[in-house]
Amino acid sequence: MQIADLCVILQEVLEKRKWKVMSKKEIIVSNVSEEHNNPVAELVQVACRFDSEIILESNNRRINAKSIMGIMAFNPSKGMAVNIVAEGSDEEEALVAMEKFLVCE
Repeated sequence: MQIADLCVILQEVLEKRKWKVMSKKEIIVSNVSEEHNNPVAELVQVACRFDSEIILESNNRRINAKSIMGIMAFNPSKGMAVNIVAEGSDEEEALVAMEKFLVCE
């Protein structure tokens, strides 16, 4: 069996079982406090627009992006390397929205 055949079989299994494949991207945070009036609350509002689970990771810390207390403790700040991890039906859209907010696009 060729590698290409295995990939096709794996894709079919994933589609049949509807297993989720999470999306993940590392970004460098811009100066969100200068770009947004209330960056903590606004970031939580962005995350809450999506059904997907959204996690922010940095320096061995993982927080739920929909938790205002989690975001306050995480304190995303300029120059910070952050992994955005999204898993769910709208994970790609969630990942893009979170990235745009954190890099101030």
